Amino acid sequence: MLARAADAGIERILVPGWDLPSSLAALELAERHAPLVLASVGVHPHYAALTDERAWAELEALVADPRCVAVGEIGLDFFRNLSPPDVQRAAMARQLATADRHGLPVLVHDRDAHAEVTGLLMAWEGRRHQAARGVLHAFSGDAAMAASLTAAGFLISFALPLAFRSAAGPRAAAPLVLAGSYLLETDAPYLGPDRDGRNEPTTVLRVAAELAALRHVDPELVAADAREAFERLIGT
Repeated sequence: MLARAADAGIERILVPGWDLPSSLAALELAERHAPLVLASVGVHPHYAALTDERAWAELEALVADPRCVAVGEIGLDFFRNLSPPDVQRAAMARQLATADRHGLPVLVHDRDAHAEVTGLLMAWEGRRHQAARGVLHAFSGDAAMAASLTAAGFLISFALPLAFRSAAGPRAAAPLVLAGSYLLETDAPYLGPDRDGRNEPTTVLRVAAELAALRHVDPELVAADAREAFERLIGT
């Protein structure tokens, strides 16, 4: 799979953790497959209630690992509420503080929590200390939300739902986001090409083509913009 990605021209793959074991696995992947694969460490809101103090302490140590380039996937998910909302908020606040202490950007999950996620990120002290503060992954907000967050230094990441007319908000935001302020992603194994199709890194080529069509530019320009944004995100 990674060979197919490299053959297709994909230069970097950022693998996020969603709990302690997956964060460890992401770091191991980054070590085995550098420089193609990079890792982030974090607790997804679905798993916030399952993370005890011992796990939080271990995650804090993993964030200090030189293989870790970001904190995430963090955020709020009020669609499924697999962890209570207050527990999600506490986990997000805790990880924002961790990212600030280590000078790292954040990878943010936001589902049915647009206003609250935006408010937390705007109030985050860490956003004043970094060139690229973080990224809203699989962006599902609207053009106004995208404009507000990118003006504050955050990136917007588009996934394959951009190709679906039902994704009205992201499709409206796509042509308006400034160059160098967006990323491309697969959110594998989710948000794949179809119910039976395998979602792997090469799917991002379809995302790039769709975004290029919405922006009325060549896909090569979209790729260049995404490269610039990613390099700012991870500080290279």
